[in-house]
Amino acid sequence: MASAFMQPGFGEAPGYSFSQAPTVAASGAREHSFYPYTDNGGSTLGITGQDFAILAGDTRSTSGYNINTRYAPKVFRIGSDDESGAGGHIVLAVCGFAADGEALKERLDAMVKMYRYQHGKPMSVKACAQRLATILYQKRFFPYYVHAILGGLDEEGKGALYSYDPVGSYEREQCRAAGAAASLIMPFLDNQVNFKNQFVPGSGVGHFLEAREPLPLPRKDVEELVRDAFSSAVERHIEVGDGLQMMVITKDGVEEIYHPLKRD
Repeated sequence: MASAFMQPGFGEAPGYSFSQAPTVAASGAREHSFYPYTDNGGSTLGITGQDFAILAGDTRSTSGYNINTRYAPKVFRIGSDDESGAGGHIVLAVCGFAADGEALKERLDAMVKMYRYQHGKPMSVKACAQRLATILYQKRFFPYYVHAILGGLDEEGKGALYSYDPVGSYEREQCRAAGAAASLIMPFLDNQVNFKNQFVPGSGVGHFLEAREPLPLPRKDVEELVRDAFSSAVERHIEVGDGLQMMVITKDGVEEIYHPLKRD
């Protein structure tokens, strides 16, 4: 499976299946290879609070050094009644191969709607998380080339966030970043949300310092953290930028917020 996710080397074309030149075998036969994936860049993240969850992603879509479009949403309402998004209470963020992300979103959205029609009630975010894992695992031999993050409110009204690898392994977390700038954003979230390497002042010296207990942050602080994370990422990664799309899930529904980012 590792070979399926290998990216082209330096100087090669950016992941197009038709970019690999045919090779000539010892017998003189010409061999043509097929690579079905490409990486369209961008990053997503999710953070939960006491009574809300926020999922966000940038809107740039790239192929190598080319910008395909400056507005390609990576965060979607799941199970909504119509294109306006009314009625949706679960949000999916996907980044990686844009076509696979769109296909995965459409399939999960259909599953959630079918559940509501058949059972007369909306699917819980916990059940939706398990269903998404099943969908990804069913395609494990030809995986959706995406990193998915699912968010919503659990049965107690608390923010719930689930992160996935491309073949369906998942876990519930307080925060998670994925995509091109994940290595830049995740250490920031570890420190500011999970309070890693933060200690209670005056609690001791050296190894005897008491670690700061991670507590849910208020919504205003989380929104500022999300903006700061992406503002920093666009300064250091060419595949992230143009716009920041945020979706805030509360008991009142899903609110979408847009902020412009650097366009160069």
